[in-house]
Amino acid sequence: MPEVQHLVVMGVSGSGKTTTAQILADRLNWPYAEADEFHPQANIDKMSAGTPLTDEDRWPWLRAMRDWLTEQAAEGRSTIVTCSALKVAYRDVLREAEGRVRFVHLDGTIESIGDRMSGRAGHFMPTSLLPSQFQTLQPLTDDEDGVVVPVEVSPQSVADAALRELGIDPATARADARPSATTPTPES
Repeated sequence: MPEVQHLVVMGVSGSGKTTTAQILADRLNWPYAEADEFHPQANIDKMSAGTPLTDEDRWPWLRAMRDWLTEQAAEGRSTIVTCSALKVAYRDVLREAEGRVRFVHLDGTIESIGDRMSGRAGHFMPTSLLPSQFQTLQPLTDDEDGVVVPVEVSPQSVADAALRELGIDPATARADARPSATTPTPES
């Protein structure tokens, strides 16, 4: 049986996590989930009001993602999940999941990502919170399994670079894929 891997597509809001994760999920045929699906309503309400989340707000959210990754690993499924994962401590919670947890840090300038955010509609994260995300962001450390991919190129090129740097061959990964996972249900 092939090694179960979880790709955590991470970075500040507006860096292209959803787009990149969707491309990777299509190429690899791995189930994927959005971190936003794991937020309790109280967190969504805070962010919608322009209030940054505290660490206390984040711990249950991160544990819910970790548990979903472990559930998928128990079924032999590799997965992709989007998550800002801005701090090492947050990534440490995700790394507790069963399987190999690998990070794809989507990296860009505050100006380029701010431009992207101002052009999107229907998302609860306002552009006004972007500076606080950049202040919070801690780069991947040497003991974290992951890669940093610049986002100032096309989404397809971002996905190409991520797979290349991670050493994942889509043809092999698709052949090893398991049936689709169920969509996570956030806790209320």
